[in-house]
Formats: sequence, structure tokens, C-alpha cells
Amino acid sequence: MKIGMCMFLWTTAVSKKHEPLLRDIKATGFDGVEIPIFAGTPDDYKGLGALLDRIGLERTAVSAMGDPARNLISADGATRKAGIDYMKWAIDCAHALGASTLSGPLHSTLGAFSGTGPTAAEKKRSVASQRAIGDHAGKKNVTIGLEALNRFECYLFNTMDDLSEHIDAIDRPHIKAMYDTFHANIEEADPIGAYTRNRRNIVHIHISENDRGVPGRGNIPWQETFSAIRKSGYDDWLTIEAFGRSLKDLAAATKVWRDFSESPEAVYRDGYKHIRNGWKKAGA
Repeated sequence: MKIGMCMFLWTTAVSKKHEPLLRDIKATGFDGVEIPIFAGTPDDYKGLGALLDRIGLERTAVSAMGDPARNLISADGATRKAGIDYMKWAIDCAHALGASTLSGPLHSTLGAFSGTGPTAAEKKRSVASQRAIGDHAGKKNVTIGLEALNRFECYLFNTMDDLSEHIDAIDRPHIKAMYDTFHANIEEADPIGAYTRNRRNIVHIHISENDRGVPGRGNIPWQETFSAIRKSGYDDWLTIEAFGRSLKDLAAATKVWRDFSESPEAVYRDGYKHIRNGWKKAGA
């Protein structure tokens, strides 16, 4: 098992100026960080990867589809193509960064709603889009971890069962799923069962408290969660995802209107201890 920290708490564009923070994250004990991909070129991410190598941090990548002009399930073919092209660019950047996984709600437009639930036609278009994306991801040896979001952030996939069924239909080895404890806590009647039933497709896990604050201080059933993950044989990333108010656009997108911790340092330092201790207890 590896413990990661998502950089969303501070930025959507990690750069050399974040080196002191990255070094403190490393000193805390983290194995790696999760790097947002929203702008730049593959060469930019190659340089960032070199910096992370010098620090001794491994990395994963995260992104989101926020522009309706790139909607992968749109009835308009040109719009879907724009979304596929965006994903190919993000995959190229992740590959240059040295990340083998790129996760997030990369199936539909974040925060865009049709006013009804997902239709069969939208899911059919999604299968076609994701197959094209998966073929490119395979060439770059990057695995996509699609994320089921709560109903207030997207409508296409809110539960792990629906997402996993869709991944089976896509039938591409580089299109898989991510499990996020925050979203599961909202949408799943049985968050633990939602994980175990769909373990076959899960390649990445976000450790996120029910209030998006410090992991371990809220009401997520952590003991049962860590136990289920460990018993399932999962031995990859447990990455903390938390949000704050420092980035106005990101705070608005994630509906963060107050501080959830006394400091960002508390999130990653106490969060790291929480994961390390929880994992140890789960193996006792």
C-alpha cells in the first residue's frame, strides 16, 4: 500500500514554487502526490516529474471535464471529439509526468445537468468515447480511474455499481474505476459493500472525510473501510483528497464555503497518521 496526497488542497497547477511543500509532504512520510492536470504541455509535466524524482515522490494524476464544449456524452459528434482530444492530451501529460493512473470524473461534464437521469443513448455514447480514450491510454500505459460522483456534482454515475457495470460494457483494460469515500458516504446505502462488490474494477482510492476535511475526524466508517480494502487484496494508492478555500474556482466547484481544518498541514500530517494507523489495525 502507498499513501498519497492530492495537491488540490493548494493548487490545480503544481510547479517549482511548491517544492518546499512537496519536500515537507515527503518528510511527513508520503510515498507520492497526486498532480492535477488542467493546463500546460507534456514537456511541462516531464519537468515536474523530474522535480518529483529528485525529491523522491512517486505520483498519480487527476483531472476533470469542466467544459460543456467537451462533453463526452453529448449528442453532438464534434463536442464528443473535443472531449476525446482533451483526454488524449491529459493522458499524454500524465505519461510525461511518470504517472501510471489518471483519475477523476472523466466521463461527463462536472456540474452540468440535463434535468433527468442518464439515458441509454448517453451511456451508449459514453461507451464509444471511453473506448477511444482507452485505446490511447493503452498506448501510453496510463490507466484511467473513472469516478462516481454524488448527485449534486454529476448525474451520469453516482454509484459504484452503475459505474462498474459501465466499465464492464466499455471493455477496455485501461478504463477502470476509482473509489472515493466521500462520494460513497453520500450515495451508497452500504459504502463497504459498494467497494467489495466492485473491487474487480477499482484501481485507485481517494481517502476523503465526509466534510472534505482531515481524514479521521468525521463520520466515515474508517475501521470497516480499511479492513475491507486490505482484505480485498488492494495494495496500491490510498490518496488523501481534501479541499479548502484558497482556490476560488475550485472551492466553488466543490461547494466549499468554510474551513474544514485549522491548517493544510493538519490535513496531510494527521491524515497520514490516520491512514498508517488504520491500515496497521486492519491487518492485526
